[in-house]
Amino acid sequence: KHTETAPFPTYDEVLVCTPNTEEEEVELIVRRALSSDSQNQKIYCLLGAEKLVYKVSKHLESYFFRLLQSSRVPDYRFIIFCSAKAYNSYVITAFDTYKVTIPCCSKTEIQAYLSTHLKVPCGTAPVAQAFEEPYQHNVKFVFSDQAGMGR
Repeated sequence: KHTETAPFPTYDEVLVCTPNTEEEEVELIVRRALSSDSQNQKIYCLLGAEKLVYKVSKHLESYFFRLLQSSRVPDYRFIIFCSAKAYNSYVITAFDTYKVTIPCCSKTEIQAYLSTHLKVPCGTAPVAQAFEEPYQHNVKFVFSDQAGMGR
């Protein structure tokens, strides 16, 4: 259900997949989604699941369906996002029967939603002030080739 007041997902609800994503990471989010604690209205997501390597994709499929059979959670919330262009992905093939095409919001609606949820409250977040931009947002992505080096 689309609502403008819905919060962003928390760190434990989302796994952004890369070719380096490991089986344990995928297993953890599936376990969270299908556990009895998942009744707390959280929605667990795999983003970019088409980027998973074959071994991890295969593990995702087998672990998900094995846990699903033993789970007592009828209303789990687990979404796998894949690019529509990645038609040869193992994940897309494995979960094809559950496939749903999501209608996309307009660019204006997305920008309005993000500007509502990413504003820095007045008088807080001095780190956000380091970015000299007219829009003070809570989230900035900083990438570094050397992790933990403070760059």
